[in-house]
Amino acid sequence: MLKKIVEAVEYIHENAPFAPEVGIVLGTGLGGLVKEIDIKFSIDYGKIPHFPLSTVESHSGKLIFGELGGKRVIAMQGRFHYYEGYSLQEVTFPIRVMKMLGIKNLFLSNASGGVNPDFKIGEIMILNDHINLFPGNPLIGKNLEQLGPRFPDMSDAYDRKLIDLAKSIAKENGIDVSEGVYAGLTGPTLETPSEYHYVRVIGADAVGMSTVPEVIVARHMEIPVFAVSIVTDLGVKGKIKKVSVQDVIDVANQQEPKMTFIMKELISRI
Repeated sequence: MLKKIVEAVEYIHENAPFAPEVGIVLGTGLGGLVKEIDIKFSIDYGKIPHFPLSTVESHSGKLIFGELGGKRVIAMQGRFHYYEGYSLQEVTFPIRVMKMLGIKNLFLSNASGGVNPDFKIGEIMILNDHINLFPGNPLIGKNLEQLGPRFPDMSDAYDRKLIDLAKSIAKENGIDVSEGVYAGLTGPTLETPSEYHYVRVIGADAVGMSTVPEVIVARHMEIPVFAVSIVTDLGVKGKIKKVSVQDVIDVANQQEPKMTFIMKELISRI
């Protein structure tokens, strides 16, 4: 893996001579943050050695390099998912690369299904913890000490200082946000009513198909993480309706400006 990471980093250095401070991963329907970036370089995933390719129509496939909130950022316009047939190591490979490129913080976004009965469609939930329900862990296998310890601590997977600062920014600007626990499942099916109930019983507030593997790998490399989820549908008894991918995208697009504002302002203040 280390050889593959080095080869990817070398290619990026040659084609985008840029030193990012912040890494950003954009979820379903949430790619609009790219419009706020003063873009200096962009590279198609397909050109980067060992990079997976996004097979999801709603996800673009580019690494974006530029400035946002006065910081140098690298943004993944489109992420990878376990349900696309990639291993968890492949899904998280770009996070390894971003670390080697020099990022000091990682920001992630996703769309999710809300299982907290107090949530509404369009809820902006800042993640304060997660539950890994993927059938594995991206750290399984030989540990590379150059990347991180064999047994990384996950008691502070989501950075408390970043969470508190984001909540302050939201309050200052009249944006309603909540905190909660995100459960990561494989997909690509949305959950059954019983699965939604199970996820709620074990302590989650929202459920989705991403983020958790990326956070595990980021924390393995001691990168502070901030993540935010837009609740695009509800998995609460009596409120469950049939949902299409377009429904998810429409809700995400509607709430995206608020999320984008919080992210941009947060990045400018760190």
